[in-house]
Amino acid sequence: MAAKVVLATKNPHKVEEILAILGDIPGIEWLTFREISFSDVEEVGETLEENAVLKATAVARETGLPALAEDTGLEVEALGGAPGVRSARFAGEDKDYRANNEKLLRLLEGVRNRRARFHTVAVLALPDGRMWKTEGVLKGKIAEAPRGEHGFGYDPLFVPEGETRTLAEMLPEEKNVISHRRRALEAMRTILQNLATGVILA
Repeated sequence: MAAKVVLATKNPHKVEEILAILGDIPGIEWLTFREISFSDVEEVGETLEENAVLKATAVARETGLPALAEDTGLEVEALGGAPGVRSARFAGEDKDYRANNEKLLRLLEGVRNRRARFHTVAVLALPDGRMWKTEGVLKGKIAEAPRGEHGFGYDPLFVPEGETRTLAEMLPEEKNVISHRRRALEAMRTILQNLATGVILA
């Protein structure tokens, strides 16, 4: 019998990427917001890790099933690490990806240092309180203007190290090979495999 794990996000783009990366683990049945209902979790943490823990633990408690959550931030060197934990709400609570990108470009107008990194923290929480955390980082720089039609969030502005294309100019499968999210989630793979086989330990 497969081990059921809830993806603790209602962002369809994140669901798609997570399933593309971890959907092939034998013995894991992934449940998304489309198959199981759970409450929205307010992201009030001061760090990416705090937000990921909040989401995973709340959904695990509510559903009685293991829950996998992640929080991702774009950290721009010239902005002291901003937008960071506020990446999704950078331009305001009611703003969208485009508004966030436009604000970022305004703040970096005339700035030569455009180094940045994507940082993801993933958390797997069990209803009994046990928890595992992993991280992934993708270094790069901010482009002068948005480019590309794929991806979401800041992908049209982010050029990974060693690349000339933005993440949004890459096909989804290309992005998923190198992404910060893949690095965090791949680090969780062995833990999930152990969960699937019933040998997971504290």
